[in-house]
Amino acid sequence: MDFALDFEQQALVNSLEEFCRRELYPHEAVVEELRYVPDEIKQEIRRKSLEAGFDGMNLPEEWGGPGLDKQTKMQAERVMGKPSTALGQCMNRGVTGILFKCRDEQIEEYLLPSIRGERKNAFALTEPGAGSDARAIVTRAERQGGEWVINGVKQFISGADIADFIILIAVSGTDQTPKGPRKRFTAFLVDKASPGLRVEPMKSIVTRGYNPTMVYFDNVRVPDSKILGGEGEGFNTANEWLYDGRVALSAHCVGRAERIFDMTKEWAGSRKAFGRTIGEFQGIGFKIANMAIDIKLGDLMVKEAAWKMDNDLMNRTEASMVNYYCSEMVFRVADNAVQIFGGMGMMEDFPIQRFWRDARIERIWEGTSEIHQDVIAKDLLRPYRN
Repeated sequence: MDFALDFEQQALVNSLEEFCRRELYPHEAVVEELRYVPDEIKQEIRRKSLEAGFDGMNLPEEWGGPGLDKQTKMQAERVMGKPSTALGQCMNRGVTGILFKCRDEQIEEYLLPSIRGERKNAFALTEPGAGSDARAIVTRAERQGGEWVINGVKQFISGADIADFIILIAVSGTDQTPKGPRKRFTAFLVDKASPGLRVEPMKSIVTRGYNPTMVYFDNVRVPDSKILGGEGEGFNTANEWLYDGRVALSAHCVGRAERIFDMTKEWAGSRKAFGRTIGEFQGIGFKIANMAIDIKLGDLMVKEAAWKMDNDLMNRTEASMVNYYCSEMVFRVADNAVQIFGGMGMMEDFPIQRFWRDARIERIWEGTSEIHQDVIAKDLLRPYRN
């Protein structure tokens, strides 16, 4: 396996990192305080990102993008894990993979405007009574005449406050299977301005500015033309970009851990106690060593996962492994950083406390650590079952 990037690929990653350091990092304190990105900052980042050539960088060639291989894309995602998530979202680097399922008039109405950065979406699956158990969702879409009538509630939906439309997974019926009745899931494209659709904020302590919301559907009506994919294909449609999302999250975790580590090394190497830098004490030095090893292993796992995706060798076990390890890893790194910074690590004037809070959510979204462990164990032990 060769994980090395060529000159052009590395130049892209390096220029992206410099852009984030110059154009995104300086706004993080403002977003942290306000819990949203001011419009003037959002527009400035979008304009400068376009000028720098990062607009649509994650798009395939057939939709006007550079068609990056997975290795390059995941190294770019590693870089995008370093700045504030909310600020990173201001850059129009591509679209949610599920939108490539758009057909006919959906292309002009949803896909192309999203590619151009004119429309934003939010993906709505999780519900108050259905978190890790996605098949327990109860939001229903019932056919009435030539329309679907949607009722239900979605929870922890990121970005719905700034979205123009919702990609909704709802129960659209029941199928009879050899194992008994089974819910039929369908994906719908629902405009946020639709009568009966309401979005309310949830006040989270993490990823400020990239805010979770509640989304309520009260007799929201949509026609057949709003079905994304096909009826009953909701989970299959979503699962097709699942691996990409899990590896991208893992890459984000590696990038965030690298930024935390750089700050921690500087602190440990310059702050003094008892006449020596605190990094000279084994209690601190060993933590630094463990952080370096953790990050190295996470980086290698992401690179291997990207290589496997490029070579069509990725499976759900591997995707869960890299997601599980990297999400746990970034929290260990952040927690050690707080310990090394001591009391200053918990002060709002320092970003370490923010990194620590934000790292905690990585072990929950995109599947909890326990769910990933369960998936890995079941897949590995399946051959031994009777």
